[in-house]
Amino acid sequence: MGWAHFLFGYLVCENVFVLLFQAKKKTADPEEEDDQSEKKYRKCEKAGCPATYPVCFASSTERCAKNGYTSRWYHLSCGEHFCNECFDHYYRSHKEGYEKFTSWKRLWTENGKSEPSLKAFMADQQLPYWVQCTKPECGKWRQLNKDIQLTASLAASYRCGMKLNSVKCEGPDQCFFPEDMRVAGVADSWWSSMLILPPLLKDSPASLFLTAFYPDCVGMSPSGPPNSSGKLWLEHPPSATLCLSPYFHPFYQPNECGKALCLHPDMMELDELYEFPEFSRDPSMYLALRNLLLATWHQNYKEVLTPQNCAPLVIVRGLVRVCCVQALGRVLHFMTKKGLINTGILLVKQPMLPEHYHHKKVLVIGAGAAGLAAARQLHNFGVQVVVLEAQNRIGGRVWDNTSLGVTVGQGAQIVNGCINNPIALMCEQLGVEMHKLGVRCDLLQEGGLLTDPAIDKRMDFHLNAILDVVSEWRKGKSQSQDAPLGEKIQEVYKTFLHESSIHFSELEERVLQFHLSNLEYACGSTLNQVSARSWDHNKFFAQFSGDHAMLTKGYSHVLHHLAEGLNVHLQTVVCPSINYTGDVISVTSTNGSQWIAHKVLVTIPLALLQKGVVKFSPPLPERKIKAIHSLGAGLTEKIALQFPYRFWDSKVQGADYFGHVPSSPEDRGMFGVFYDMDPKGKQSVLMSVITGEAVTTVKGLEEKQVADLCMKVLRELFKEQEVPDPLSFFVTRWGSDPWAQMSYSFVKTEGSGEAYDIIAEDVQGKVFFAGEATNRHFPQTVTGAYLSGVREASKITAI
Repeated sequence: MGWAHFLFGYLVCENVFVLLFQAKKKTADPEEEDDQSEKKYRKCEKAGCPATYPVCFASSTERCAKNGYTSRWYHLSCGEHFCNECFDHYYRSHKEGYEKFTSWKRLWTENGKSEPSLKAFMADQQLPYWVQCTKPECGKWRQLNKDIQLTASLAASYRCGMKLNSVKCEGPDQCFFPEDMRVAGVADSWWSSMLILPPLLKDSPASLFLTAFYPDCVGMSPSGPPNSSGKLWLEHPPSATLCLSPYFHPFYQPNECGKALCLHPDMMELDELYEFPEFSRDPSMYLALRNLLLATWHQNYKEVLTPQNCAPLVIVRGLVRVCCVQALGRVLHFMTKKGLINTGILLVKQPMLPEHYHHKKVLVIGAGAAGLAAARQLHNFGVQVVVLEAQNRIGGRVWDNTSLGVTVGQGAQIVNGCINNPIALMCEQLGVEMHKLGVRCDLLQEGGLLTDPAIDKRMDFHLNAILDVVSEWRKGKSQSQDAPLGEKIQEVYKTFLHESSIHFSELEERVLQFHLSNLEYACGSTLNQVSARSWDHNKFFAQFSGDHAMLTKGYSHVLHHLAEGLNVHLQTVVCPSINYTGDVISVTSTNGSQWIAHKVLVTIPLALLQKGVVKFSPPLPERKIKAIHSLGAGLTEKIALQFPYRFWDSKVQGADYFGHVPSSPEDRGMFGVFYDMDPKGKQSVLMSVITGEAVTTVKGLEEKQVADLCMKVLRELFKEQEVPDPLSFFVTRWGSDPWAQMSYSFVKTEGSGEAYDIIAEDVQGKVFFAGEATNRHFPQTVTGAYLSGVREASKITAI
């Protein structure tokens, strides 16, 4: 849009007749007119502003210059100015408007940090609102009478020419009347740079979440009444029902950090700066829109956010509202691709991303949490996606068993940290209740004795102290200087005993073995295979906080809803290879079917990548192959037993789980913790885990033999009473499952957490990778697998 075009529109809208009269006089006598023009008119003094003949929007006093001469024009935007007479009306203490300005100034100073200048007052209180006609065939922007207050309900229902409070809107009363040409100027790249003040939204839904911040630091006006947005939102929601969950903390509070998927409301993240460099100098507009979208989503996460139902919530005076609404779509699409909004199990009727995404064809290999998350996102974006799964079921390492009368996760079943966790989000979307796990864990000894909690705390503290020493040891160590975690723990432990002359009792030593068993469960491996340098590599990233919870209905319930409506082909084994040599990717299955796609996403478990179950043509880069083999394919197993009654209630009633103190280091990991699978006490099912060296012990045993070993332990723990034989039981065999061969990944000795990032790298922008072993921040979890799928869906649509 050129200056001449912009100026033409400005003339049309501000005072055509006066300016045409002036032009006529100028034609008649150019020299005489130049002299009179200097006397009668003054240009905007803002460098680059095209307003040769500004018009005052304020009209606050009878002496207002209107479209005539004033000693000075005050610039707010390239289409909005106010005259010196209106400035004096509010700024001079003897003028009528002074009290109104000082009252506003007092409120602004109390609530905000930015300067309460008269320009800010004009932008916040006097600029007319602009509103867009909601008729699909129109969509033109109209300037409201300055006395009309814009609300979300008005913005959502406005039609050209409609009457408001018995006052007809300024401008035309028909959709066919041309749009003010100043609106077209807003779309030009230079327009925002000419703004004197950043837009500060009024009545933003984000104010409910950001009461601890200065409003103008997070893109909101300090002059709004506290929590006014909550009332507005409740009265005029864009869709059915307001939803608030205690598990959702979308924004950091001041001086807070370390919460996963939490954003700083007063600053842009690095990827946001990369995507929106135009906001790097003044992020106010971006923050205002991003915070509004995030808050709106968290108040109604069961509905898809669209630009159409979010735009009415953008309440700001002046032409900058046009700019904000235009930018809103870009911000919304960016946040949708990142999985911050419009995510989970949403089933969309219309694609969430623009049409140019819809021609892409993507193949997803594997229907576990990662593959389904990516496929759901891509499907909702409008991408053509097909999922190929080798097994006769979806879920991968999520596989629930209901044969014992309750749902028992043969793989995952616990959510580690519910705040902002996408699994918690999907449970909320489904209305599925998660059972909060308590912290109580009584430690039972063989022989039936309960362990003194003080001993438990002392040995837990001692192990953590050992791990702190290991953390100090590894500072500055290279990968080649690494050591097995088990060896380092023993080395530090022996040194401590020698130097301190402390002697632990036999019971304390066994309780220490219990805590080491838990560490092996967390790593998914014996400690002698785990890197002492990088065993907890992800602790340097923000993790999910809050309650741990058990999905009593199982993860499968969530994943089946995630898969709803997707094109999933079961029992489809990819063979011989994924061929990505050409412009399109060719994938053939063992049944002879062939698929062609622009991109392919591989989500198979790490163990299968290490064994080359899926081939690639050409082969994967050496850097990626090395990273794949630098991680370990961890393995844990489970046993679940159904009993005729709840015999354990006599000793540990009310606890969600109880621990088993091993009788010797050799027994460590053999049924270390027993979980009550029906915490409300209706069913009688216990589940226990097998970790570390114990996994090798049970590998060659029949299920009945494993169950007998477990019953022997239970009868020792409850020796003072009769423990009934189980009615039924099952034992998992992830190690021999041909399509898993593992539980979850860990960093091997001389490995590095960087391997997760390398495995996650795409190859030539064609082959992508997801799964828990590609998520450096959240490995070993369904949450990490899910988020890796969301991440790759974003990358696929970006390339």
